[in-house]
Amino acid sequence: MVVNNHSQSLSLLSKKNLFLLKIRSMNCFGLGKKLLFTVFLFIFVSSLFAQIDVQEKKRILGAQANFSYEFPGGDMALRFGSNANVGGGFFLKTKSNFLFNLEGNYLFGEVINEDTLFHQIKTSGGYIVDGDGMYADVRTYERGFTIMAKAGRIFRIFNDNPNSGLALMIGGGFLQHKIRIENPGQTVPQINGDYKMGYDKLTNGPALSQYLGYVHYSDKRIFNFSFGFEFTQAFTKAYRNYDFDYMGKDLRSRIDLLYGIKLSWMIPFNKRIPKNFYYN
Repeated sequence: MVVNNHSQSLSLLSKKNLFLLKIRSMNCFGLGKKLLFTVFLFIFVSSLFAQIDVQEKKRILGAQANFSYEFPGGDMALRFGSNANVGGGFFLKTKSNFLFNLEGNYLFGEVINEDTLFHQIKTSGGYIVDGDGMYADVRTYERGFTIMAKAGRIFRIFNDNPNSGLALMIGGGFLQHKIRIENPGQTVPQINGDYKMGYDKLTNGPALSQYLGYVHYSDKRIFNFSFGFEFTQAFTKAYRNYDFDYMGKDLRSRIDLLYGIKLSWMIPFNKRIPKNFYYN
């Protein structure tokens, strides 16, 4: 009976909507993963050569690796639980201690809070029945990414190092997230192939971020780091043209919030300036 009800709901999806689902399936997740791999490879190679002299204010250009643990707020909390966030990017610190960052980060989690997900194909007990009449193994995960450009400044406080101190940054960019759906063995035709896109709730939009933390630059490459608090606000909408849970396109405007602790390891490209020694 559940499968027949779902078959009736699928008949409401026109050929035009199915075609649009196929076209819009080409999202940025694949590109984002390739970008992050390239950034990490570049950071690793750069770390073999990078050292700086921090006895005076310096212009420092380099790459960084990031890790964050974040909690959701707003509409994001209605869909997901907490998530981890890894990524990398490039930074520039001027002699005046202004900071500029360009970074991409991949976010992932395991908690899905969407109560209406798959409700069209679930039994009264909350299970999904596969093509063999057995309870299906369906797994769901949070996946997403951010791309951000940021600017700010380092304020020297309680530190003899003129390149280190309290960092304040603001930025803007793009956030995308979705529900990753896995069905080992592909036993549930209702959520496989192009039909999966009607359930993944792919969502994206412009985003803002604010960061408050501490930045430390050393003349040793392994001691360049930052840690602090980051807050992200994204103004998003559903990307898919059809959502089976809504029997149409989800037209709602969303405010997705993320906040958490961020750690960064920074790799300067600058070569260390040799010190002069004089002998009598």
